[in-house]
Amino acid sequence: MEELTIIIPAYNEEKSLEKYLPEVLSFCENNNYKLITINDGSKDKTMEVLLAHANQKSFFTIVNHKLNKGYGGAIKSGIENAVTKYVVTIDADGQHNLNDVTSILNYCKLNDADMVVGSRKGQASTTYRSIGKWIIRKTAATLMPLPIYDLNSGLKLYNTELAQKYIKLCPNNMAYSDVIALVYISQRHRVLEKEITINKRIAGESTISTKTAIDTIREIVNIVVLFNPMRIFIPLSILFILASTAWGLPIILQGKGVSVGAMLGIITGIIFFVLGLIAEQISLLRKQNI
Repeated sequence: MEELTIIIPAYNEEKSLEKYLPEVLSFCENNNYKLITINDGSKDKTMEVLLAHANQKSFFTIVNHKLNKGYGGAIKSGIENAVTKYVVTIDADGQHNLNDVTSILNYCKLNDADMVVGSRKGQASTTYRSIGKWIIRKTAATLMPLPIYDLNSGLKLYNTELAQKYIKLCPNNMAYSDVIALVYISQRHRVLEKEITINKRIAGESTISTKTAIDTIREIVNIVVLFNPMRIFIPLSILFILASTAWGLPIILQGKGVSVGAMLGIITGIIFFVLGLIAEQISLLRKQNI
């Protein structure tokens, strides 16, 4: 089995790929890596650029989506078509340095890791985007142990067999990048992080927006509910029961009877606890199917 496949999802990246793709092809040829590029329903000449550089290269595969499936959907198509032991994702805009790919692969093998995330910690980023990343990271860390910093890095190296098993749990949108890492972590696989360097985008504009952050937080909660629902339902249950008891106890001590609001809150807390038990059983069944 050949060792590594580089996967590049591309949506309207005509200008970037014209400059970046020849470099990637040369890199893959020199290192005996395979390359899968996914044209994700682009409206520009992305597909034409890909075809122009194919030139009967046996290591280069082009996957074409007639309609846009999203960032995650494109990466899933690449992973499904991979036959190497490892896959690594990089962006089509030229931000990732190819030398980091080999560095991360060697780091993965040296440490017997199942995933290695390319960390951009400490590198320049807009204030707006930094705040969004911070919110996503803190949300994830609150809901589950988080051994890595750069959760949504676009450069990730995976064990292919595991990736092909878990991508069915991941969304098709930009949240994929965060969720796939959380799936590996929650399933107790070895997830490590290694510093990388980032270049400026060659051309075009990023599609990441406020909606991306909101979608990501929602998907993070979904994954936690799937793999460890008690982390959400137990705190809610305790919160409602303690708050309701604190509200109703003084009223009882004053001899005014039981507060309807306090009883409603306690019952709500018990309902959350029961829902957590049910969700835990469903989670066990889902994980067995995986």
